[in-house]
Amino acid sequence: MSAIAESVPSVADLPSRPAETPIVSSLGPEPWNAPWWKPAKGDYPTFFYMVLIHVLAVVGLVFFPSPGWKIAGATLAIAWVGGIGVTVCYHRALAHRALQLHPIVRHFLIFFAQFCGSGSPDSWTANHRQHHAKVETPEDISSPAIGGFWWSHLRWLWQAGNVPLDRWCPDLNKPQYRFWNRMQVPVLAVSLFAWIPLGWEAFFWLGPMRLVTSLHAQCFVNSIAHMRADAKPGEDSSQNIIWLGFLHFFQGENWHANHHAHPASAKLGFKFWEIDFGWYTIVVLEKLGLASKVRRIR
Repeated sequence: MSAIAESVPSVADLPSRPAETPIVSSLGPEPWNAPWWKPAKGDYPTFFYMVLIHVLAVVGLVFFPSPGWKIAGATLAIAWVGGIGVTVCYHRALAHRALQLHPIVRHFLIFFAQFCGSGSPDSWTANHRQHHAKVETPEDISSPAIGGFWWSHLRWLWQAGNVPLDRWCPDLNKPQYRFWNRMQVPVLAVSLFAWIPLGWEAFFWLGPMRLVTSLHAQCFVNSIAHMRADAKPGEDSSQNIIWLGFLHFFQGENWHANHHAHPASAKLGFKFWEIDFGWYTIVVLEKLGLASKVRRIR
């Protein structure tokens, strides 16, 4: 496992675009000023999905506040694999090209990332690359410094419009990734409703309550992990948040300042005590010959 000797640039391998180009949204150049309940054109399904899973999650919490250990274990296991799908595949492998995954592993992780509500790999990658290239500016699709907490946490998902895929992720314009665009709704429908035959307790915990928990675990990275109190206007406000690791099963996404300092690194926890199960997974995959070209910093 050789280390790469050269320094890792802050926005390595990411495209750029003119600073005057606004976020594309039918709600106008400042969509964060629109009413929260007003979706951008084409994002009504996203808004409906968000409302649906939150309403169902609240109902489930009221009627089934304490699940049996089997259901709880299954919920945690699926959420854990979905989290690995996001952090290892979507984030580190696809968005930042910090490693290459064996195709079988890559598509396995894409499936579980979608199964936990993270969307298609191309749109996730495009949004994330644009975020890094335009961090804490009006072009940053999810900056709390620009749109506030709720914009960065949730609202941008149905109000920011579409980031141009051909600009931000042309490398994912391939049949193997376009396939997952077509599968997004079927996979999510199965993820939400497939548990009904197992009973209502299983449905609520394995369906909407799991999806809502996974959603907010990711959303906190966009919101509070970019709300460093001493950040100056326009400055990268990313921060490491230890307690956020509990929501992420300590898979590394809570070390967000580390990531923004070295975005092309496959490793997010730099100090010995910064637990990063996403990185540990990558190391195991590399040992097994299922991951290659793993980027490291030293």
